[in-house]
Parts: sequence; structure tokens; C-alpha cells
Amino acid sequence: MVDTGHGNRTGEFRGLAGPYWSLRPVNGGSEWEAAPEQVRTPTPAELLTAENARINARSRRRLES
Repeated sequence: MVDTGHGNRTGEFRGLAGPYWSLRPVNGGSEWEAAPEQVRTPTPAELLTAENARINARSRRRLES
């Protein structure tokens, strides 16, 4: 999902938090709350960018271990 209310941040839907949606960065990190009316589905290019970020973060974690 893309949160347009927070600078077009891309995150995975994690659940509901009252009237808000909880989103989590695709490459890890803290969840944040987004107003549903400010969330949209990502474009194919945004999906690719998010998946690349996830893979890169996973690779960095392996190298740090």
C-alpha cells in the first residue's frame, strides 16, 4: 500500500488500529498509522521498488550476521 498522507511511503497492511490502517515498511521497521482515504494500491513500478528494498535489506542483514 502507498500512504499518500505520509510522503508516499510504501508499506504492508498489518491490520486496523481504530479508524486507521497499520502499515509496516516492506524492508522492516516500525509500523505507522494511515488514514484509509489516503492509502492507495501501488503501481507496478512502486511494487518493484518495494520488493528490491526488501531483498536489499535481507541481504544486508545476512552480511551483518
